[in-house]
Amino acid sequence: MTDHDDELCHKTALELSALLRRRELSAREVVRAHLDRIERVNPGVNAIVTLVADQALDAAAAADERIVAAGTDGAAGVGALHGLPIAHKDTHNTAGIRTSHGSPLADGIPDQDDLIIERIRDAGAITLGKTNVPEFAAGSHTFNPIFGATHNPYAPDRSAGGSSGGAAAALASRMIPIADGSDTGGSLRNPASFNNVVGLRPSPGRVPTWPASNAWTTLSVKGPMARTVADTALLLSAMAGPDPRSPIALEEPGARFARPLDRDLAGLRVAWSPDLGGLVPVEPEVAAVVEASAGVFEDLGCVVERACPDLSEGEEVFRTQRASLFEVAFGPLMDRHPEDLKQTIRENAEVGRRLTGPEVARAEVLHTALFHRVRAFFERYDVLLLPVSQVPPFDIGIEYPAEVAGVAMRDYLEWMRSAYLVTATGSPALSVPAGFTPGGLPVGVQIVGPHRADFAVLQIGHAFEQATGYGKLRPEAIG
Repeated sequence: MTDHDDELCHKTALELSALLRRRELSAREVVRAHLDRIERVNPGVNAIVTLVADQALDAAAAADERIVAAGTDGAAGVGALHGLPIAHKDTHNTAGIRTSHGSPLADGIPDQDDLIIERIRDAGAITLGKTNVPEFAAGSHTFNPIFGATHNPYAPDRSAGGSSGGAAAALASRMIPIADGSDTGGSLRNPASFNNVVGLRPSPGRVPTWPASNAWTTLSVKGPMARTVADTALLLSAMAGPDPRSPIALEEPGARFARPLDRDLAGLRVAWSPDLGGLVPVEPEVAAVVEASAGVFEDLGCVVERACPDLSEGEEVFRTQRASLFEVAFGPLMDRHPEDLKQTIRENAEVGRRLTGPEVARAEVLHTALFHRVRAFFERYDVLLLPVSQVPPFDIGIEYPAEVAGVAMRDYLEWMRSAYLVTATGSPALSVPAGFTPGGLPVGVQIVGPHRADFAVLQIGHAFEQATGYGKLRPEAIG
């Protein structure tokens, strides 16, 4: 691999896109450079678990032919993601490409793309393979019985987070410039924070899901990841938009997110809290990064106050809805293969099986109350800054942190409360690189916006990113 080829892998998606559209680079050059880097770097990271190199090179050749055939206006005739390499989360079905879901019970080759994959491919991106996940994407630490654990590029003995941990680690390692993921309790945000990249949990319905057995749920969403906010917005522009097969799909076209993100933040009303108003324990080195982030917004001319809405109802809302989803998704598997499912999945599904009608109804009432409290809060503030995760990246050898800031965690979910309480609000939330611990571990800040204010959240995250530059700091261990 030449220095030139390796440097291509360090360019942003927008930089690569501009070179591809001007035909200063071919898609084959870009894809080969990233495949070479995967060959060199991935063995030590284990982020990409299925590679389709020959298929990717064939797709790159076809992409080059399309833009040449279009002539001088070729750039206008190709998709928003023309020629950009991508790897897909291994819980997203990819026609003709192995999709394991991190479990031998679901490992196979689908004959149909999920809608998100269909849209990404139609926009011209080139699939290189699949990224590692926890078993059935359950939990925020990426390991499974098929492929093992994904290592954090900044500290190989630490977790890459999850469940989009393979995606985040592949981005941080410069093996791909963009990646897709999904988020229930923090699965786009936590790994982004752990790997010094960007992850957006969009508003429910922003990125429609199909096929889906539980199409009305707002708990789980699919969304984009990248190394910059602008690249994340570019990928969202291809993912988002209405689809008649999703009953909650938002009507706004995805093209809106391809617009420039530049915005003057002077006068923006910013609320921040290092611990969600005292609701969650947070390690001091993480809280310090959140406080420093608030100072950045002050320097940008914002009106900054320490404040947070009461999110306490989110606990019951999230846990009830998650348990219900797990019973639907894994109950039949649990009955047929009780010893072949991870214990934490079985436990969550069993809680769902014991739910009563009044308990589910109570969660919906609390969900409504929480929505209105957060809505009222955002009448006073434009944005809310919170920790993404309550801990920095933890030891890769444990399943989850048993203790946070001296407080014992009761289960594998509780250490993720700073993310999943935000899930319950339905608000869009962006994880942006915000600093490092004294030991050099990445920490992101969570930027939460009002109902469906995805574009504003991206603009605010972009301004913060431009002011700080933390995302430009590469992992030294892998070059």
